[in-house]
Amino acid sequence: MFLPRSTSTLPLGEPTASIARMAKVSLSSVAAHCDRLLRTDQFTDYEGAVNGLQMQNRGQVSRIAAAVDATLATIGLAIGQAADLLIVHHGLFWNPTQPWTGKRYEMLRVLIERNLAVYSSHLPLDAHPRLGNNARLCAALGLRNLKPFFFHKGQFLGYQSASEIRREELAKRLRSVLRAEPVVLPGGPPACSRIGVVTGGAGQELRVAAEEGVDTFITGEGAHWTFGVAEELGLNVFYGGHYATETFGVKALAAHLSQKFQIPWVFLDHPSGL
Repeated sequence: MFLPRSTSTLPLGEPTASIARMAKVSLSSVAAHCDRLLRTDQFTDYEGAVNGLQMQNRGQVSRIAAAVDATLATIGLAIGQAADLLIVHHGLFWNPTQPWTGKRYEMLRVLIERNLAVYSSHLPLDAHPRLGNNARLCAALGLRNLKPFFFHKGQFLGYQSASEIRREELAKRLRSVLRAEPVVLPGGPPACSRIGVVTGGAGQELRVAAEEGVDTFITGEGAHWTFGVAEELGLNVFYGGHYATETFGVKALAAHLSQKFQIPWVFLDHPSGL
């Protein structure tokens, strides 16, 4: 199997040499805690998405890796970091997964042979009020006075903030937080006053955002045709990148698990550029 060069980031002050001295905890305990914390059973996700433990290992966890996507590349990075649990936002299962041949077979074979479990959380991790992608991005941007926003699939997934920020200043904050230049559709007022945040691929839902009363919408990505819709709606839209806006949740969840179970964690940065 191809093992790409790791671009992972160890938590500050976490020496690699300490791995062997860390305790092991049961995989079932970690997965059950995640399910309770994220309220996994209360979410209806997209068809094909599986939230929770997607791949088990031999039953113990001594080191956690976190990544946005479960791919052959991030699996290789996790193995390179001696992880036995990979926490992801976009999991292994989205479409029919049979037959298990070619690269699909290679992925599953390596997971089993290298004893790597996979836990995935999609919409539950988007929506979590403390560890979720949307909550963490709002905090990083300094947005206050948060209220639930963007009702979708029976839940509010994002947050809106009553904050007075110039459009140029908000773009600057996004650039700093995401370390990438956001795409700005300046369809709304130069001074943003009600800002909605939904990470990932919510660009096709500009009308939903506008109907909930925001004048500015921050998400990950959107199609070309949304430019005209943003102008029609009088809506500022910021596309920060699907990947870049969804690194926050897996980092926060892995850090929480590390603290609770006293096991080290590592973030595997494998950006798509999208």
